[in-house]
Amino acid sequence: MSELGQRVTQIYPMVPIRDVVVFPYMMVPFVIGRQSSVLALEKALEADKKIYLATQKDASQDNPKPEDIYQVGTVANIVQSLKLPDGNIKVLVEGLRRARTVRVKEVKRYVEAEVKFDPVTKISKAKMSLLTKRLNGLFEDFAKLNPNINYETIVQAARSTDTDRLADTIAANLPISVEDKQSLLEIADSAHRMEKICEFIEIEIEKIKMDKSIQGHVRRQMEKAQREYYLNEKIRAINKELGRNEKDEIAELKGKVEEAKMLKDAHDKAMNEIHRLEQMPPMSAETTVSRTYIDWLVAMPWSKRSREIKDINRAERILNEDHYGLEKVKERILEFLAVRQLSSKSQQGSILCFMGPPGVGKTSLGRSIARAMGRKFVRISLGGVRDEAEIRGHRRTYIGALPGQIIQMMKKAGTKNPVFLMDEVDKMSMDFRGDPSAALMEVLDPEHNRNFVDHYLDTEFDLSQVLFICTGNVLHGVPRPLQDRMEIIHISGYTEFEKLNIAQQYLVKKQLKQQGLKPKHIKFTDEGILEIIRHFTRESGVRNLEREIANLCRKVARQVVASKEKEGEWKKVIIDPSKVKELLGVQRFRKQLAAEASEVGLATGLAWTEVGGEVLLTEATTMEGKGNLTLTGKLGDVMQESAKAALSFVRSRSDQFGLVKDFHKLVDMHVHIPEGAIPKDGPSAGITLATTIVSALTGIPARRDVAMSGEITLRGKVLPIGGVKEKILAAHRAGIKTVILPKDNEKDLKEIPELVLEDVKIVLVETMDEVLDLALERPISEKDREEFIKEQQPPQMGGEDRPGVH
Repeated sequence: MSELGQRVTQIYPMVPIRDVVVFPYMMVPFVIGRQSSVLALEKALEADKKIYLATQKDASQDNPKPEDIYQVGTVANIVQSLKLPDGNIKVLVEGLRRARTVRVKEVKRYVEAEVKFDPVTKISKAKMSLLTKRLNGLFEDFAKLNPNINYETIVQAARSTDTDRLADTIAANLPISVEDKQSLLEIADSAHRMEKICEFIEIEIEKIKMDKSIQGHVRRQMEKAQREYYLNEKIRAINKELGRNEKDEIAELKGKVEEAKMLKDAHDKAMNEIHRLEQMPPMSAETTVSRTYIDWLVAMPWSKRSREIKDINRAERILNEDHYGLEKVKERILEFLAVRQLSSKSQQGSILCFMGPPGVGKTSLGRSIARAMGRKFVRISLGGVRDEAEIRGHRRTYIGALPGQIIQMMKKAGTKNPVFLMDEVDKMSMDFRGDPSAALMEVLDPEHNRNFVDHYLDTEFDLSQVLFICTGNVLHGVPRPLQDRMEIIHISGYTEFEKLNIAQQYLVKKQLKQQGLKPKHIKFTDEGILEIIRHFTRESGVRNLEREIANLCRKVARQVVASKEKEGEWKKVIIDPSKVKELLGVQRFRKQLAAEASEVGLATGLAWTEVGGEVLLTEATTMEGKGNLTLTGKLGDVMQESAKAALSFVRSRSDQFGLVKDFHKLVDMHVHIPEGAIPKDGPSAGITLATTIVSALTGIPARRDVAMSGEITLRGKVLPIGGVKEKILAAHRAGIKTVILPKDNEKDLKEIPELVLEDVKIVLVETMDEVLDLALERPISEKDREEFIKEQQPPQMGGEDRPGVH
């Protein structure tokens, strides 16, 4: 030790060591294998057998740089060295003194380190005595609790008067991490190092006491488990005497799992759960949970498929049998079947979305598709669903957990390729329980639904072969990302002719069967059905029409029963218009006409609603005032802005319409759209509002047989609108002969039935001038302009200034 302290710094061959910290007074064996370390060892052996050992920060590095090695290490004496057959050298070293690295350099393929030794601090004997006593006491307690400690070595160190040796020896034998040992090595002050060692010993003592407490608890649990095992064995023995055999039940479950032909992950989960079930007491609550989970896994159609019918002619016949019209939808289904027939690899499911008003046959169309394809049919209603777990299921940790509706319906279908109808997809909502529409995105994505994971099953299930069909009334209720995953097919309302055919071919036959009537009892004429359509229903679909036919059938059924009781001869009831009025009573709706006659300030617009198209009358009147514009009829913000834009357009063309320049300051205008309790909104009433305002200001009546729809700009341009088919059908129902539409909506006319286009003249316009030429009964003449200007001149005010003049 004296020769180590002669110089301020010393140079020694250096060996970086892994996963071990060498303390002074410590004998450590380890193996040296790196070439640079072997050369450093040989250099030390040639000299004074002194070597500098420092620990690597990361043991996985083979060639550590100086910054990858701790700055404080130990100068050690090489006691023994032995060359092994594999070229490595096993050495035994004895730590001499801690040292701090000053500089590291590479010399002839090995590393040398220049180190310095921290000065020894002086501590009072009293303090050192107290620290030594405390350290010895703590270590004795620790050694009693931990039998793995080499207590004899510590006792020998404790007998010596060298406190540094005592502290370093105890630190070297503590079961702490390399990082903690390195922190002790770096403390040069003896008193501080001994305090830190005491802290580590106290922590280790607490750990050992905690471990013993846990072991005692585990032992008690083991005793309880052994008791339960003994009782379970007795129960098994009793069951065996009674002829009940649990092994048979477990074997049966295993057989079901093998027969199900699950995916590997699902199979492993099922077998693990069965293994757990074997270990559980039969009366445990967990037994029921595990058994239910296994039953769900076994019941899923992992490999069962319906044999698909690919006969296009048969499918077309079935679709035509079940539904009248709907040519676009039928064509899409037949295309799908044609592709499946040509390509056996086309197994990916499709997602269709039928959007349209109520009663047009969206749901029943799903059943027909399943029948035409020979697949199973399942349906869920998403109306009012707010909980994301309805789609993905609950985790099994919850009490009463169940799979989501998707998995439940797949189990009900019993095949992996059913037709899956999701009704009312636009009626979903969200709250604190999540957003079910977001969960549907994975279900309805053909690229991802092959790996659908339900929270309850907790394993992947393939939905890629399912034909998903969604239905809804309005598209804006479906989030845009969800729309992107579906092929949307719009189904519009029916014309009178289509309703008549549907009633004669489907509804009447269905209701005769349901009400127990035969063709000899009742006959519906075309005129009678048209009477029901025009005066007792007002809808885009045929749901109310079917109700009224059922109502008529019930009334006739009562007469049939009464006739049998009186034993009278039955005379077939012919349902014509007069009979309809007799049985159903007062007409509920008069034929929806635009107006009784052409009037000033009254124009006919067309509106789209969730249940189809409607005729929208628009009124305007003027009165003396100060230029106020009043809008009534429960109009939304967009429609109010359309009215203001229409008025601004009229003001900009006041000369053309024969109006005085400041007419808006002299009159108040009131624009009203009847049926004021019904909210109305949208920009498509722009040209109707402008026509109404021009008619009211000029005194020229607007034509009653002309309806219109289009958005207006301040420059008088007419912009395109939506819902063209529904609006034209509404005009056709109302008996309107001419419909004005924007030029850009010409492409939408392809969807209009030919029968409607024969009765209704469609005029496409680009400017408001064209609209007024068609909508007003006559154009504005020069004579009209002169008269209008005279009528609208403000009255002369004697002796007073005119309004607005200062």
